[in-house]
Amino acid sequence: MRRRTTAAVAATTLLATGAATAAAGRWARGAALGVSSRAPRPAGFAGPRLTVHATAAGRVTLTRSLETLRPGTYGITSATRHAIVGPVLEMAEEPDAVVRRLERVIRGELVPGATMALTPQLYAGDPGTALGIDHTDVEIPAESGPLPAWYVPGERDTWVIALHGLGATREHPLNLLPFLHRHRLPVLLPSYRGDLGAPRPRSGVSSLGAAEWHDADAALRFAIRYGARRLVLHGWSSGAAMALYAASHSPLRGRVAGVVLDSPVLDPAATVRALAEHRGVPGPLVPLAVGAARAGIGADAGRSPDGEGPPGLPAGPREPRLPVLLFHGPGDTIAPYAASRALAERHPESVVLHTVHQAQHGAMWNADPHGYEEALRRFLTPLM
Repeated sequence: MRRRTTAAVAATTLLATGAATAAAGRWARGAALGVSSRAPRPAGFAGPRLTVHATAAGRVTLTRSLETLRPGTYGITSATRHAIVGPVLEMAEEPDAVVRRLERVIRGELVPGATMALTPQLYAGDPGTALGIDHTDVEIPAESGPLPAWYVPGERDTWVIALHGLGATREHPLNLLPFLHRHRLPVLLPSYRGDLGAPRPRSGVSSLGAAEWHDADAALRFAIRYGARRLVLHGWSSGAAMALYAASHSPLRGRVAGVVLDSPVLDPAATVRALAEHRGVPGPLVPLAVGAARAGIGADAGRSPDGEGPPGLPAGPREPRLPVLLFHGPGDTIAPYAASRALAERHPESVVLHTVHQAQHGAMWNADPHGYEEALRRFLTPLM
């Protein structure tokens, strides 16, 4: 009797421990991949928040860090403030500060002591209010529910569908909208599940493209219904994974002429691990976050229409054989550059890798706008 009682207690303890581990894994996954329609969290920068030290005509002094010393143009943002800052001008007199060019204050007022975050999103608002570019607010029917989107008309019949990444909003692709508009390309900027105004995912967390690509597929259907003959999918971060899933699995994949990937999530396990650490998940729980994400993303990926979804977290979507332009660099601490380099090496006939140095996740354009746009122009010209 005593032996049976001991075994029962041990089994109960193991079950309780297993339940606690599963619960801890779900919590850690939510902390790493949770979506919020109220306050998107920029996933591209792992550094600390920064402080505005001083402002002057065309200049702003910020906390010195690896991020604020990076070359290029960025947004600095908080709940009530947003501004665009350009290149580093000089080191400030204080040892912990740096002076950057202040391009434009979009919202609020920059005052000494204000706490901000650096973001690759330059603009706040829609294409009209942010850039003076005519657009139409549209709604895309999708399996998850109606998806708000911006449509910017153009004269060509090749459309660009711009897919932002986790922690960003459809304001992020506005960085490239003036370039695309100059080349007379129609652009569709959709939201997807988890975004403001869009349906919330059932799990409350991102699947890093494995479920969200169905919303990209809905955007493909919408574009074709309204006149697109060919489509280019341009995705950032998890939006790049969405683009790959759609190009691999969509029933309309034959209409996709090319794919542009910026900071793509090609090694989801590494990205979950990086986001968990970035978002404060305790070290012992990080492997549980990866395990829970593996199960969730693998299940979501298996829902593709042709039944050939990727089997688990590390596999990712099938690699397309159509033209791919890939922007990435070794400075990305969220999505490993090595995975992009390996993809380009496996498919030199179809994948062009444009390496951007000193750029963080989702900020390849920010670090080198001219080089980025020239590479994009060369890629898009035969597809227009």
